[in-house]
Amino acid sequence: MELSNVKALITGGVSGLGLAVARKVVAAGGQAVLLDINDEAAAAVEAELGSAVSYIRTDVTSEQGVSDAVKMAVGHMGLINVAVNCAGIIGAGRVLGREAPMPLDFFAKAIQINLIGSFNVIKAVGAAMESNPQGTDGERGVIISTASVAAYEGQIGQAAYSASKAGIVGMTLPIAREFARIGVRVNTVAPGIFLTPMADGMPEHVQESLGAAIPFPSRLGKPEEFAELVAHIMENGYINGETIRLDGAARLAPK
Repeated sequence: MELSNVKALITGGVSGLGLAVARKVVAAGGQAVLLDINDEAAAAVEAELGSAVSYIRTDVTSEQGVSDAVKMAVGHMGLINVAVNCAGIIGAGRVLGREAPMPLDFFAKAIQINLIGSFNVIKAVGAAMESNPQGTDGERGVIISTASVAAYEGQIGQAAYSASKAGIVGMTLPIAREFARIGVRVNTVAPGIFLTPMADGMPEHVQESLGAAIPFPSRLGKPEEFAELVAHIMENGYINGETIRLDGAARLAPK
């Protein structure tokens, strides 16, 4: 798929990894509809990127909310041929805390936003893409989700987060196999430690410590590098059913 022809729906699109993807798409001549819940940040992004983007306030855990947003995005752009799931939360907590075991609501929130939110978007955009015109090899669309290296080697305190991201990895291949029938590729990127707004708020010495633990290059990942991989997945029609780690060869320690 040519990036200039991309009409993307990007969740978590007004900051961090999602915003980097939006900038990449727009710079190549594509369009994007950004789903998020940060109105203030969205206004700044719309001012920066202009008419090539539009913002729809959307809670990805709402089935009806996502369905409505997808319909609005199709109405705005004519169709959706790319969807990128970047919305998510981190959250950290031990299963057996000092005062009491982890509240079930804490665990459920990570699953609800990270995993169920991603699935909610996938099924809605998949249904919309089914009626898209066919491109090369009969392709009608590309869906890319965001997992994490914590899906493979989660640290102490990441039980909820790791479970939510492992679920994204686990559903990638079966959905790719199912969506092959409609000509939609489904892939996932599992980033390591990236310089997102959350990491940017950490003290400089903490950032340096995190970067030093990464084999090569010994630094935090740049959102633009995530966007470059996402763009390559869009363009390379033979990448399907795959989860790609983007981590500088890092493997998380227990804590």
